[in-house]
Amino acid sequence: MYQAIVFLPLIGAIFAGFFGWLVPARASEVITTSLVLITALLSWFAFYQVGIEGHEARIELLRFIDSGALQTSWALRIDTLTAVMLVVVTTVSGLVHLYSIGYMEEDDSRPRFFAYLSLFTFAMLALVTADNFLQLFFGWEGVGLASYLLIGFWYHKPSANAAAIKAFIVNRVGDFGFALGIFAVFTVFNTLQYDTVFASAPDQVGKTMEFLGMQVDVLTTICLLLFIGAMGKSAQFLLHTWLPDAMEGPTPVSALIHAATMVTAGVFMVARLSPLFELAPIALAVVTVFGATTAFFAATVGLVQNDIKRVVAYSTCSQLGYMFVAEGVGAYGTGIFHLFTHAFFKALLFLGAGAVIIALHHEQDMRRMGALRKVLPFTWAMMLIGTLSLTGFPFTSGFVSKDAVIEAAYAAHSPIGMYGFVLTAVAALLTSFYSWRLMFLTFEGKPREKPEALAHALEPPWTMGIPLVLLALGSLLAGAIFMQFFIGSDQTEFWRGSLVTHGEEHHEVPLLVMLTPTLAMAAGFAVAWYFYITNPLVPFGLSKRFRGLYQFLLNAWYFDDLYDFLFVRPAKRIGRFLWKTGDGTIIDGLGPDGVAARVIDITNRVVKLQSGYIYHYAFVMLVGVALLITYFIFAGGGLPK
Repeated sequence: MYQAIVFLPLIGAIFAGFFGWLVPARASEVITTSLVLITALLSWFAFYQVGIEGHEARIELLRFIDSGALQTSWALRIDTLTAVMLVVVTTVSGLVHLYSIGYMEEDDSRPRFFAYLSLFTFAMLALVTADNFLQLFFGWEGVGLASYLLIGFWYHKPSANAAAIKAFIVNRVGDFGFALGIFAVFTVFNTLQYDTVFASAPDQVGKTMEFLGMQVDVLTTICLLLFIGAMGKSAQFLLHTWLPDAMEGPTPVSALIHAATMVTAGVFMVARLSPLFELAPIALAVVTVFGATTAFFAATVGLVQNDIKRVVAYSTCSQLGYMFVAEGVGAYGTGIFHLFTHAFFKALLFLGAGAVIIALHHEQDMRRMGALRKVLPFTWAMMLIGTLSLTGFPFTSGFVSKDAVIEAAYAAHSPIGMYGFVLTAVAALLTSFYSWRLMFLTFEGKPREKPEALAHALEPPWTMGIPLVLLALGSLLAGAIFMQFFIGSDQTEFWRGSLVTHGEEHHEVPLLVMLTPTLAMAAGFAVAWYFYITNPLVPFGLSKRFRGLYQFLLNAWYFDDLYDFLFVRPAKRIGRFLWKTGDGTIIDGLGPDGVAARVIDITNRVVKLQSGYIYHYAFVMLVGVALLITYFIFAGGGLPK
């Protein structure tokens, strides 16, 4: 069963990618979607078997690499953490596949698109079932490749190509640190097997090693290097810049990347390696700081974005920060719980946004939307449920998990924990504001669309509607149903050592702390209502009065400009110098345009002497004889006797 879960999407990808052009496009859609939906059903059954009944397993498929001390197998590690991720990945992917049948109806490259989606799913499944660091790295790079292919799917658009390259390069920065971390693991532990590393890790506490000419703590260094990889994959502060540009891909791609695959890989990795991180408190503090900073940063940027997909994208960036805050204070189960609930409402918001975009003929600017609630009531209802869950409306899935994260940060009773608590609470306020801003600009007020666009706006077909309904149910109910397993009194029994647990101490917080997320949600809603329903002129006045701050947020704190100044322009200047001066002037000047050119020139001149006429050769011989006689007369004192 577990082999089928992992490899059925790969079979679908191979069929659609290599044979999709031989059959109608519908065949690729149906086969890939069916195979992924089958894996989703099997994953839920696996979740019941592993999470509820406790039937964990390790299934060795083949020997992977045998080279000296490096001996690794390709094995499937099936425990509770794996089962949770299998459910998240396959459920969202299956619904995205089904949704894409309607969304990509008019695209001529549908087989290629569905091949990439299924390949993406396989890579993520390989990542979450990994039993060692090398297998983890295979899946890690696999999702990076698939994201590059999907973000740049519409390769005829220069912006899509640029976004794909940007995502690939930024992730290479993070993956360089991740690879160094894996090298360090092998150097220190002489193995890449999870269980062996975890068992030996306590022996390395307090030990140091040489790194970059310095003596550094072994476990702290390893965990920080691994976390750099998570910063890239999960778009954390400083390595976040690729995520908003990833919106250049088709909307279903955005839903899959943001809800279930690539960006969740970093969160999963920290949870999987929690036995290591738990022994490196400095590394955990860094995780908390970056998570909290990311949550706040992305929330501030989301306040002023006008592209409906970019608003949801920055929301993802912010929510990922919440997950890392939870893991940074040791509440790994809470972080995974928020990942679990986030998958439902974030996929719902992206796919709902896709329904709006399709209805308005690919319009994404919210300033050209409005009054769509009466035109698209079903889409409005789906987006409303997603917004309620994202903002933490009481008893929705987002409310349960987000509150648990904020409470866990407060209950850490440390300066780092307090930093996480304050910034996540402020981010909750900002999240509520920009989420309701999206709803009000899109569905309320006066229509700002072109009359012909509004007249032809239609609700999504059933292939797009069914995934929205199922995700809406998850956004409302998943938190309440599964909370007792992830963070309740049964969490230690549920996780069974697949990650580190600390009991329920993070729930023991004052009432005011428990109410903080709800109060923040209500305040954000009230301000958004006043700005965009009661007095819509206020936002325009504020943007003009505080133009500097507005531009600062609109340009995402100018990180793209900063990186362009620090890295891109110098790299271009160096490249141009090496091209024009190094290659053109020096290499070509001395080589093809220098010695080689002179040889060719002389050769061409000498060749001209070979005319083929006998009298030319006779004349040359006479000249030679005359020169020879002249030499002997002047050099030898006369002609030879």
